[in-house]
Amino acid sequence: MRRPPVALLCLGAAALAGAVCALSLGTPYVPPARLPATLGADGLAGLVVTELRLPRMVLALLAGACLGAAGLVLQEALRNPLAVPEMLGVSSGAALGVAAPLVLALAVPLGLQPFLALAGAALGGLLTLVAAGFGRSPSAVLLTGAAVAAALQAGLLVLMVMADQLDLQLIYRYLLGSLSARTWDDVTGLLPWLAVAAPALVLCVPVLGVLRLGDDDARALGVRVERARVAALGIAVVLIAPVVAVCGPVAWVGFLAPHLARRLRPDGGAAGWLVRSAVCGAIVVLCADQPARLALAPVETPVGAWTALVGVPVGVVLLKRGRRPARDRGAVALPEALPEALPVAAPASASVPGSPPDVPAPVLRKAER
Repeated sequence: MRRPPVALLCLGAAALAGAVCALSLGTPYVPPARLPATLGADGLAGLVVTELRLPRMVLALLAGACLGAAGLVLQEALRNPLAVPEMLGVSSGAALGVAAPLVLALAVPLGLQPFLALAGAALGGLLTLVAAGFGRSPSAVLLTGAAVAAALQAGLLVLMVMADQLDLQLIYRYLLGSLSARTWDDVTGLLPWLAVAAPALVLCVPVLGVLRLGDDDARALGVRVERARVAALGIAVVLIAPVVAVCGPVAWVGFLAPHLARRLRPDGGAAGWLVRSAVCGAIVVLCADQPARLALAPVETPVGAWTALVGVPVGVVLLKRGRRPARDRGAVALPEALPEALPVAAPASASVPGSPPDVPAPVLRKAER
């Protein structure tokens, strides 16, 4: 019987530990052994666990999975490990779409907030694509997205200046990302968007695998690169916007989760990385929510502050370690291939029989390879 990989066991242990902490710790404290009997029971403990802690845990898992999957889609479509929602104007646009009606005192029903976030995220992504020439160059999309994100964040700062003291506190907490006081209504509000995004992700996976080969090779295989990047950004918008509408922009989960997924299985393809990235994103948000609830109790801190505090340095370390083995493998593989292609005793200027006399053998063999 094949044993499960150690990485999957670690992910399962982290998810289980995070779920137990999310349901047990706090006021009132519920021992882990009593959790099954407490769910749905009468009394204070049953109400707190069932109506407050459980929906918050489920929302953390769903939000992290959406952000992790969106981060991988963006990084694979743009072939850049730094392509994250925060640097493409998507998260900032969604936050602006939700914060603007609050400051301007516009009565917006709760059910319309995801649509406002979707419109803001689509606006930020569209501005990025228009300024970058609709995805003709991945590097141009990333640089332009950083500029668009900065402009949208400036708009958010203007709104914060216009807001009164109460609205300013709400906007400040929202912009850092928070899961405080979330209920089952917030969870059910995400489900229709997931039903739309899941089939789109399945259809997007083969195209992502082709885009990793480069623009020229992708065009040779019949992929319309610019349209594929626009479609990938659209899928990322559908994943990110409802999460931002409910939780705010939970920072840098889309950066950390894909790097964890690649680290767990470096030789995996886009499909395997997508699933692992969603799982890693869910676990990251769930685990980050525990210090957000408990570190300064009874005061709660925003979960986005913890994901940014941990996600950026850990992601940078994983990015550096992921590049180092590739260079090492390239440096080791070259001497192993040389004895077969080029005899050590042969002079550098020797010619291959049947080849033009003025073409050195190493050059000719390099061209043949």
